[in-house]
Order: sequence, then C-alpha cells, then structure tokens
Amino acid sequence: MIDFEKIKEFYNIKSDIGIEDIQPLFQVMKQRTFEANDYLSKEGFSKREVFFIQKGLIRAFIVNDKGDEITTQLRWEKQIFSNIDTILFNQPSRFYCQALEKTSIFSIDYDVLESIIAKNHKLSNNRKFIFQYILKDCLQRIDSFILLTPEERYLEFIESKPDIANRVPDKYIAHVLGITPVSLSRIRKRIASKRR
Repeated sequence: MIDFEKIKEFYNIKSDIGIEDIQPLFQVMKQRTFEANDYLSKEGFSKREVFFIQKGLIRAFIVNDKGDEITTQLRWEKQIFSNIDTILFNQPSRFYCQALEKTSIFSIDYDVLESIIAKNHKLSNNRKFIFQYILKDCLQRIDSFILLTPEERYLEFIESKPDIANRVPDKYIAHVLGITPVSLSRIRKRIASKRR
C-alpha cells in the first residue's frame, strides 16, 4: 500500500487532501511487478499511463540512428514516472522504459486519473501537479547542463540518491549526466583525491 502522508511530505504537497480524497485513485490503480530487464514500455507505446515506483529502479532510453542505447532518465523509489510523449504531446513514445532490478509500481491510466481529479475540488486544485512535476524535472535538468560543471552535476545526482552508483551501470549514469563513461571515471578519481 502507498503511504500517502510520506508521499505528500516527499513531494512537498501542502494541501488539505486526505486519504478519503484519494481512495478512488487507489481503487483503480494497478500494482505490477517487473523483473530486471523487463520492459514497462517500448518505442511506439501509446498508452497514457502514470507510474509511481514503490520499489526498484527504471531507466528510460532511446535508440539512436547508430543503434546505440542512450539512457535519458533514471527513476527510483517514491518517484512519479510517465512518458512525456504520450502524456504531454499525445503521441507514440520515442522511449523504451526498462526495469534495472526487480521493480514494483502502481500505475493508473492518465485519462482515468484526470476524470477522478475533476470530480473532487480538493484534487482539482492540485490537478497540475503531474505536469508541474514533469516540467520542474525538465527545467532542473536544463539548468544543470547550463549552470553546473559535469563534476557538480555528478555530485548533485549522487546526493539525490547516494546508493545509485551501486545499483546502476556507469554508462547509464554518464548518459544521464551528458558525459562519457571515461569522463565519469575521471570525475570520480578527482573527487576521491580531494577527499584524501
């Protein structure tokens, strides 16, 4: 079961929404489990779903013209995850979403979510939350690429999830940071030497 109070605290949701308001959401959510390397979705996927990661780790990636997989996002426990192509642009996905370890999620169809939210004024006051979350995430990522050095991006990334380096191959972390695995290795060596 989702601990709603912890979710509100994690996402800094300040409102009078109570468990009774979100009970209709729980009734239609599906709980699913994926094994490591299972796909939640693939390129061309068109279902408009919103996922909440209860436990586990997901990566989103695209396949470029050369056939290389480029990881664009990593998501872990307590995070909301959705496909921007299907949700924001209402078009088939360009991305693959894959579990990197055994992963438990709750999923809900976005249109069902919108319908439930529209019927409850407390929820409808917060209806922009998912869009705001996606937009905030995108803007923070753009800011980090403009304002931070690769080393600062790495430190910020690791600070957000200290155990992530032990759970994710280096090449995926490097892709998300916009650097090569060799550069990531150099950054780690520099940081280690500073801490001696």
